[in-house]
Amino acid sequence: MDDEHVWERYSRQMLFAPVGREGQKRLLDSRVAVIGLGALGTVLANNLARAGVGYLKLVDRDFVEASNLQRQILFDESDVEDNLPKSIAAVNKLKKINSQIRYEGLVEDLNFTNIFDILEDIDLVVDGTDNLETRYLMNEACVKLKLPWIHGACAAGSGTAFTIRPGETACFACLWGEAGGQVGETCDTAGILGPLPSIVASLQSVEAIKLLTGASAALQGKLLFFDVWENSITCAEVPKRDGCRVCSREDFQYISGEKQLRSTYLCGRDAVQVLPPVKLSLSLKDLGEKLAPLGRVFVSPYLVKFSTGPHELIIFSDGRALVKGTSDEKIARSLYSRYLGA
Repeated sequence: MDDEHVWERYSRQMLFAPVGREGQKRLLDSRVAVIGLGALGTVLANNLARAGVGYLKLVDRDFVEASNLQRQILFDESDVEDNLPKSIAAVNKLKKINSQIRYEGLVEDLNFTNIFDILEDIDLVVDGTDNLETRYLMNEACVKLKLPWIHGACAAGSGTAFTIRPGETACFACLWGEAGGQVGETCDTAGILGPLPSIVASLQSVEAIKLLTGASAALQGKLLFFDVWENSITCAEVPKRDGCRVCSREDFQYISGEKQLRSTYLCGRDAVQVLPPVKLSLSLKDLGEKLAPLGRVFVSPYLVKFSTGPHELIIFSDGRALVKGTSDEKIARSLYSRYLGA
């Protein structure tokens, strides 16, 4: 594709003086990881693809369901019908939006065993996740790698955004301390207003463009908190925490594997994710044949869906499974052991 055609695509963005042609070149040379392809992540990926970020690595552990369509803008009903993993469905859509840039879709759970492989060639990480443990993991990896990342979160009618630059700003552990669970409300307990993630992720996207084009002086620099229902916006300074375990003492408990979970209750879902005790490489076809006499089975190139009684197991080739129909992690692990033998 000729250069003139490339530049025409981004001509209106380049007319914005702080970006210009040089800023657009930087975007096209940039490599960004979007972690989580839910409500925030789909907006982030969409915005960054349209902005011309040259390479997007899209990481998500889940597949598309009907309840996602209210707010997860890259998905449609055909993705639900096809049982597509979110990262695959997102790449399929984005290629139709901007075929000039490169994508990599990973159907993986981000954890201490794979995070450095995923982030090793990345310039910036953007947070589309829905749980605190993954954010602590990302924070530790980014601090260790001195890699900037942009946090975002939302539930009910409120959201937050904060840009973290290791060595220059407070880190995520400075912000939230050593909280042991989800901070504040979740979409599971409080629901979520459909347009809200688009607002949060759009703010994250602007911060990403500032960082990638070298406009660090224009960064927000503060924690932004807003409530779209109550029409309030607050900006708060986040000082570095004296003796912070992560950015001060470099005590990395999540990336070392010291803190890890074999099972995790999924926000907004009557489901639990269960991880195998060791990384596996399953033949989905063989697994489907094994489970077929025991219940209803659907096999695709990406996953096996197995229904038995009130429960459904969605099993991926790495041995990871989503167990639907329960919020009890003991029940989920028991079902995993019964049908996968691990």
